[in-house]
Amino acid sequence: MDYGKYKLVPNSKYGFLEIKPTPSAEAITKYYADEFYTGEYKKFNNSDLKVQLEDKDFYDGKWSDIYENLKELKNGNIEKSDLLDVGCGWAQALLFFKKKGLNCYGFDPAKEAVDYAKKENLNVVHSSVTKMDVFEGKKFDIITLFNVFEHLADPIDVLNKIKKILNSNGLLVIDVPNEFNLFQTAGRDANNLKDWWVSPPTHLNYFSAETLIKLLEGEGFKVNNAESSFPLEMFLLFGDNYVNDSKLGRICHKKRTSFEINLRKQGKSKELRKFYQALAKINLGRQITVFATKLD
Repeated sequence: MDYGKYKLVPNSKYGFLEIKPTPSAEAITKYYADEFYTGEYKKFNNSDLKVQLEDKDFYDGKWSDIYENLKELKNGNIEKSDLLDVGCGWAQALLFFKKKGLNCYGFDPAKEAVDYAKKENLNVVHSSVTKMDVFEGKKFDIITLFNVFEHLADPIDVLNKIKKILNSNGLLVIDVPNEFNLFQTAGRDANNLKDWWVSPPTHLNYFSAETLIKLLEGEGFKVNNAESSFPLEMFLLFGDNYVNDSKLGRICHKKRTSFEINLRKQGKSKELRKFYQALAKINLGRQITVFATKLD
């Protein structure tokens, strides 16, 4: 598949899609430091701090689901665990996990975001996401990558670096967009759209639940479970073309957040998780979150 000067090709070993040619590590780091968080692009991505704070209840619900998964996988014993968030951005996940009693660390290439995290008294450093050992030999019980893996020039290399700083039986959590899923491609075709989600140099890799699990299992991890998120592309199939209308996009997003928040208020968080786990099994949902254990 051709996208201007780039092509999208399957990884020869695991099948996830990769942008070719791959931009240099220096170019990627510069892009995120100069544009992703601090330039015009921040108006259009959910890594913007303002967006996250406006939807705090929604995002806290996501962090809560991840926390509950981690507790179940560790038989309820995760207090005082050392957690590293790779590409922590504005550190909203770290602030949530810190309140839950975890020892939180993070790093990010965007200095503005790191400075904000430091003001919140978090142990966060300024670093690219190509080097994992930024805390000089420290090992962690839990490592998370939220909306990071799709941005990496070499995700296989990063996984192997992660294994070196993850404790025996440590947990890895990776959350990525679920691209080229059925609702997405059907919504694209129904509205005569292009593949708007293919966006180099922002996204360099494109995963499904199947290919992400295959990659993790092939690189020395045991996959415990996977959850998806609300299948936002259903709105395209309803006739709501949010891709070409940012105001409509915000309306659709608000409906999605109301769906989750209202279920949680009714005490149905566990049922919501089961729903998203079921969607992940058939590769539907806007995001895919996979929980895996490092094998010795």
